[in-house]
Amino acid sequence: MTARRAGTVLHDLAAVDRAVYAAVAATDTPALDVGLRRLSAAADHSKINLSIAAALLLTPGRYRRAGLAGAAAVGLASFTANLLGKELVRRPRPDRDAARVIAGRHVPMPASASFPSGHTASAFALATAVGTLLPATATPLGLLACAVGYSRVHTGVHYPGDVVAGALLGGACASVVLATGRRLTGC
Repeated sequence: MTARRAGTVLHDLAAVDRAVYAAVAATDTPALDVGLRRLSAAADHSKINLSIAAALLLTPGRYRRAGLAGAAAVGLASFTANLLGKELVRRPRPDRDAARVIAGRHVPMPASASFPSGHTASAFALATAVGTLLPATATPLGLLACAVGYSRVHTGVHYPGDVVAGALLGGACASVVLATGRRLTGC
């Protein structure tokens, strides 16, 4: 792909990203607003993810291993998203006022850059790591991760592309943690 073609594709993807953000902002969803705002706030500082990992750590055997892997994946994803990704890309946060995001959806606008979504990266890191080691948890944790990611767009603090990048990053971080764990334990 030529540089010109790549630039056109990136321009078009950015236009779709902004359009989806605007569509979410313009859609009246009063039954969802409070719950998604609360979910987004509850995911701050990986509180949900680390609580799940801590609960698993309290149970011996494979649950403890899954909790350890989940906590390590969340840590790696958070570091990678917040200290590397946001500093390298420096994408500005969306303009909630211009998009007319309903005030009842608002959570505090983070001061950090927008890309990638650290909340989403951490949620997908936990879901991938724990879901791989405890397959019965894969679907509920995956749904929770999707809900956290969507909540970040719904509350107006991220573009959908930030969330997609966060999900991919979280899954990749979990894969690194799981592969490292296998190498270290020989399992």
